Amino acid sequence: MSTYVLVPGFWLGAWAWEKVVPPLREAGHDVHPVTLTGLGDREHLAGPGVDLETHIQDIVHVIVFADLRDVILVGHSGASGPVTGAADRVPERIARVVYLDSGPLADGLAHLDVNEPERNALIERRVAEQGGGMSYPLPSWQEHEQAGASLEGLGETEREWFASRASAQPYGAMTQPLALKGGADRLPKTLITCSFPLEQVHAMIAAGHPFFAALAGPEWSFDAVPTGHWPMFSKPAETAAALAALAD
Repeated sequence: MSTYVLVPGFWLGAWAWEKVVPPLREAGHDVHPVTLTGLGDREHLAGPGVDLETHIQDIVHVIVFADLRDVILVGHSGASGPVTGAADRVPERIARVVYLDSGPLADGLAHLDVNEPERNALIERRVAEQGGGMSYPLPSWQEHEQAGASLEGLGETEREWFASRASAQPYGAMTQPLALKGGADRLPKTLITCSFPLEQVHAMIAAGHPFFAALAGPEWSFDAVPTGHWPMFSKPAETAAALAALAD
């Protein structure tokens, strides 16, 4: 049996893992889906003080107060910063960090730092006009596609379900730079690609691309669940199987 902590990406709460959790638990694993502050069932806690450090502490507290050990810590998409920070804070409790259609956020960078300036200008305008200066509402599906997020596998039913339960993303979690101490540098890590080919990742690593160079280390392993950017919605059984394959 392994212990999983599942952290969803932007706009999502623990509810996003509803179809992934049962098969993992049926296989005998201990599974803890996380809702970060200001999202999902914790939406009422949103406010200007919610930032990346808040979300890191959310994850750390789930792990510490439940006394979880040998954790397989999974971060989807925009959860890369929080899971990287949490693993850095409590590396002695982490067995592996898994990035699901995402990648590790580097020390000193904020999530917005990996975007093109034009994309950030659009986000900033949306936050100011619709998010009260403190949150980023769920974009339209067209905007998602324009930003490079694949909608493969999301039919009308899945899109309606997603949109009906989505929360505005706390903006501070997108703008605060990640501060690391190197605690998780040697932890085993896995990248599971979904919306981009694994071959492309290996090519970027070989080319020394700045966002992929860190994945060249011996602590990294790779897998793929070919689908869109939200595999927990489009291929939940396959996602669960890929995560289960990482168990001891």
